[in-house]
Amino acid sequence: MNSVGHSTKDWTALKEKLLNREWNMLIGGKLVGSVSGTTYKTYSPSTGEFLTDVPFAQQEDVELAVESAKQAFEFWKKVPPLERAKNLKVLIEEFKKRAEEYAVLDAVDGGNPVSAMLSDVQLAADMMEYTVGLVTEIKGETIPSTGSNWHLTKREPYGVIGRIIPYNHPIMFAASKIIAPLIAGNTVVLKAPDQCPLSSLLFAELCQELLPAGVVNILTGDGRTTGDALVRNKEIKRIALIGSVETGKTVLKSSSEVGIKHLSLELGGKNAMIVFPDADLSKAVEGAVRGMNFMWCQGQSCGSTSRLFLHEEIHDRFISRLISRIQELNIGLPIDPDSEMGCLVSQAQYDKVIQYIETGKKEGAELIYGGGKPQGEKYQNGFFVEPTVFKGVTENMKIFTDEIFGPVLSIIRWKDKEDVFRQANMLPYGLTASIWTNHFPTAIETVDKLEAGFVWVNGSSRHFIGVPYQGYKNSGIGSEEGLEEILSYTQVKTVNFMLE
Repeated sequence: MNSVGHSTKDWTALKEKLLNREWNMLIGGKLVGSVSGTTYKTYSPSTGEFLTDVPFAQQEDVELAVESAKQAFEFWKKVPPLERAKNLKVLIEEFKKRAEEYAVLDAVDGGNPVSAMLSDVQLAADMMEYTVGLVTEIKGETIPSTGSNWHLTKREPYGVIGRIIPYNHPIMFAASKIIAPLIAGNTVVLKAPDQCPLSSLLFAELCQELLPAGVVNILTGDGRTTGDALVRNKEIKRIALIGSVETGKTVLKSSSEVGIKHLSLELGGKNAMIVFPDADLSKAVEGAVRGMNFMWCQGQSCGSTSRLFLHEEIHDRFISRLISRIQELNIGLPIDPDSEMGCLVSQAQYDKVIQYIETGKKEGAELIYGGGKPQGEKYQNGFFVEPTVFKGVTENMKIFTDEIFGPVLSIIRWKDKEDVFRQANMLPYGLTASIWTNHFPTAIETVDKLEAGFVWVNGSSRHFIGVPYQGYKNSGIGSEEGLEEILSYTQVKTVNFMLE
């Protein structure tokens, strides 16, 4: 991976510089507010301080963005593929130069540690470069037939793509998730996460400067108004969403009411990590901490391995090591360069997580670490929740069955292999899974048994450039992060030549 650099400097001055300005959406190559002048306020989840006002896109704004994207498509689809790639490479290079600005905005606006958000920018740049490099792989096939016929397929862009991204990795998704549709010849209308929109709006300025007008449009607003208007727009035939299962169901229903749309949905998970008695415990403990994403987005990740299945032979030893490791985590203000764990994104998410913790205690799980807000003055005005660990969790408890989307880890003791497979698979989710064993046949058997789209063996949390990421069951439709994602933004046309 190419590095965009990390720093340990004081981010306060950059924060003040970035916030002391006006914020606008990108529609038709212009930076604009909403037509109605409607705005909403965004606050820092770590301190409660007011940050700024941002435009609130209404129905009319969405229609203007889609129309501009539709007009730009007529030009963009005719640009030769290598020329499109050349345009986007310039965008990527300039994007990397502003890494610190994006990272600080996501830390202040979203609650994630700035060090993690610098990594997000790097990951976004790596994915963008990988995707642009595959431009010549968007190709059709010739199909054998009789001597009197000749058949081929060609791939064509859909047109305007509606792209909706979540709040846990704002700039990483805003930047990297427009490249696949663009490289395939589509244009994009992207809705930024309403909880932390600022990095997307800063990225909009780069798109406005470097890309043809209308090729990329970036809107801010909520899901019920802005997102729904985007999903229901009849000019959009292809929609891509990263979000919760409930949001995915809403998008499926709403889009079907106006037409047949092609969708990809990367949705929630309640993911299993299974540790066998022969596993390397030191590595598995680190894998459990990493898998919960305590240090990346405070457990606010669809892929978090939030159900930890420990074999009874290693159950107690593992927990002892796990708690010792969690105690080392440095919870702090997101722009503090020493912080390893920040805060949740909003009051609503904080209340939800705290409610689940209380429910876990009431239902009989044993709280063995965390469970509330950290002690200290610097935490009091923010939505901080300690890394929280329950043991004695059983399959009838809500903390076993529900996606909490916060730093809450549930530990389940197991003895019988077939029963742990059953418990791992019993939920309607199937996004990720993690297996820890040094016995190769056990690993292969468990991979085959688990109903999940992305499985690590002796690993967790990491994504890899070019490796497809997808979910089973309610965890999604379609694949991202590989060639499959790029091809999903094309539709196949079959051409038959009758030679006689």
